[in-house]
Amino acid sequence: MGAAFLMAMAAVGPGFLTQTATFTGQMGANFGFAILLCIIVDLVVQLNVWRIIVVSGKRAQVIANEVLPGLGYVLSFLVAAGGLLFNIGNIGGAGLGLNVLFGISPENGAVIAACIAIAVFVAKNAMTVMDHTVQVLAVVKIAILIYIICVMSVPYQAAVTHTFMPTNIDFYSIVTIVGGTVGGYISFSGGHRLIEGGMKGEKELKYVNQGALTGIGVASLIRVLLFLAGLAVVTMGYKLDPSNPAASIFKYAAGNFGYKFFGILLFAAGMTSTLGSTFTSISFLNYTENARAQEKIAKYNRLFVMGFIIISAAIFYFIGQPAKILVVVGAINGFILPISLAILLIATMKKKITGSYHHPLLLSITGWIVVLFMAYASVEAVIKLF
Repeated sequence: MGAAFLMAMAAVGPGFLTQTATFTGQMGANFGFAILLCIIVDLVVQLNVWRIIVVSGKRAQVIANEVLPGLGYVLSFLVAAGGLLFNIGNIGGAGLGLNVLFGISPENGAVIAACIAIAVFVAKNAMTVMDHTVQVLAVVKIAILIYIICVMSVPYQAAVTHTFMPTNIDFYSIVTIVGGTVGGYISFSGGHRLIEGGMKGEKELKYVNQGALTGIGVASLIRVLLFLAGLAVVTMGYKLDPSNPAASIFKYAAGNFGYKFFGILLFAAGMTSTLGSTFTSISFLNYTENARAQEKIAKYNRLFVMGFIIISAAIFYFIGQPAKILVVVGAINGFILPISLAILLIATMKKKITGSYHHPLLLSITGWIVVLFMAYASVEAVIKLF
């Protein structure tokens, strides 16, 4: 459950809220098709990545180094750099949430959020505290979105029709939301959490499947609820504020009361995504499988965690503009996805990594289809941008 909710809540951060609101405002009901594709890609990516990591009992960067010496360091750089950039927006989002709730500046709110995140990680039972924190915040997010849906007039028929028969397909939106849900560090967060908790080998595959499907289910439910809320607002003729599109949905839907609800949602999203991003990015600095060496590294983990969060908060404090950062970084993480997934799929062909394990043919085929599709979509997105 810890792995499932860590993955889901890492995905459902401020970037998730901003991206979903932005593209719903731009594309209307057609954005439902991008969400449907995103859910399918999520399933394929998470089931592949989690199984390969847990069966091998090794972190993704160690697997990559065994596929090709030095490749793990490249993967670590890509994931950690993307995680750091995303974390700037995560902490900024939490700061904006506190700004909505209490009127303090987003910059000072980000500092407070950073202190809370550090407190979670330096707690005596940090992993357990993190697990419980993200689960409670997940319930808060879902409850708030269900309330907003209940007070809005949602055009369900248009949403369903255009989800399966879109009149406009935008590859940039697909790359961005897939990148924001399973791109970069997010696809590895659950798998790394499982092996951190001691789950290794084929005997744990039942928990891998349960965790991955639960995580994807929670993240997908929240995205669909937010899409429907945004679509209801857009259909009524309101224009979303580009500087904070997600806030516009809640303000139009339920006035100042809804806006305060959004503050709680944004703060919860920022905190959970900060925890997920920090945990996973720092886990990519660990290359050893030796138990004694692991203990030594664990002593320095808290310093790395504190440094990662402090740097993210400092960059936001002096640069700001979290809405723009979150959409762009989602696209960057989407570009990383085909590279990281391809590395792990190649690893299934090497017995020195996975032993006697036979990776399901259906997962291998669909995994390679996702690699090719995301590579194509990434190229299309770059062409559109430039």
